[in-house]
Amino acid sequence: MTSQTSPSTTAAQNTSQGSHAWVLTLELPGREMTTQYGTWTPPAGATRHDVFVALKEHIVGQQPQMASANTIFFSLEPNQL
Repeated sequence: MTSQTSPSTTAAQNTSQGSHAWVLTLELPGREMTTQYGTWTPPAGATRHDVFVALKEHIVGQQPQMASANTIFFSLEPNQL
């Protein structure tokens, strides 16, 4: 769900960069917090909620203890300046 590109990448090569940039912070109060970020191109017809659920599932796949965590912050924006 995440990808990285070098600063010298041209616009034509940015297709692997994703159409949206995202940041998601989850917290288990008093125990643990995680913030992850990246870029992703959602499938056609996906809603903001669909993307949120997919990203949270992605994080929980890496850190199963975060399955019941509270969402502290979520940002999803077009990945362009």
